[in-house]
Amino acid sequence: MSFRELRQDDLLYYQSDLLTVSHGFTTRFGGVSSGIFASMNLGVHRGDLRENVLKNYDILGRAIGFDPHRLVGAVQIHKAGVRLCTEADWGKGLYVTTDYEADALVTDTPGTALMVYSADCGTILIEDRRTGAVGACHAGWRGAAAGAAEATVRAMTEHFGSRPEDLFAATGPCIAKDCFETDRDVPDAVRAGLGQDAEAAIEETGEKYHVDLKLVNRLFLQRAGIPPEQIDVSPLCTACDPDTFWSARRHGNDRGSLAAVIVCGGAR
Repeated sequence: MSFRELRQDDLLYYQSDLLTVSHGFTTRFGGVSSGIFASMNLGVHRGDLRENVLKNYDILGRAIGFDPHRLVGAVQIHKAGVRLCTEADWGKGLYVTTDYEADALVTDTPGTALMVYSADCGTILIEDRRTGAVGACHAGWRGAAAGAAEATVRAMTEHFGSRPEDLFAATGPCIAKDCFETDRDVPDAVRAGLGQDAEAAIEETGEKYHVDLKLVNRLFLQRAGIPPEQIDVSPLCTACDPDTFWSARRHGNDRGSLAAVIVCGGAR
């Protein structure tokens, strides 16, 4: 498994070799935003100029292969709710007010692009190679511990008849274990969600803990039934490289947002 770095002019983004549909995990590079948002800010509510954000989506859409007017986002609340998206949701989160809260999106509507935001949190893109359905999941530590990744797989199974053995998943750049120092509440939540399996992702260091968010999400994907060899995990850490990625830990609130996007190609 591997993640590929792609460049188009100033734009820099990543793709996983495991996914065959159009998709991408963004970086800070390639947009038109300026100041603290320089330059590929994809957050519409960060305080950036709206026309700059829309232009950034135009640039990204041309590179990855999606129509921003067919993009669907969500109001993310760090839980495990999943939204079934159809043509009626096109533009929500960008051109149309979003009328729901969710941290994961699923669809089998051709041409629909699903997007989740992040700035250290985990992002997961899922492709069903049999039905053509796709999913996008935002899983920071709260959502990860609540099983957002597993809930996304379950929603694809319920709505589209997806079988876990046909699913391929890629988890994008996020904060890595060495940078993710936490208090006890984080490992406690992960243990509540994963039980004994959580111990592999938790390291106690005195009064603090280091939690492997990448592994937590992988374990939930495997618990959902996706074969380990069909899960690709980016080795990149957003907190280690704040010049390339937006990082809540490094930038605080003076920053833009990254995005992970996947496009539904329709039935196979």
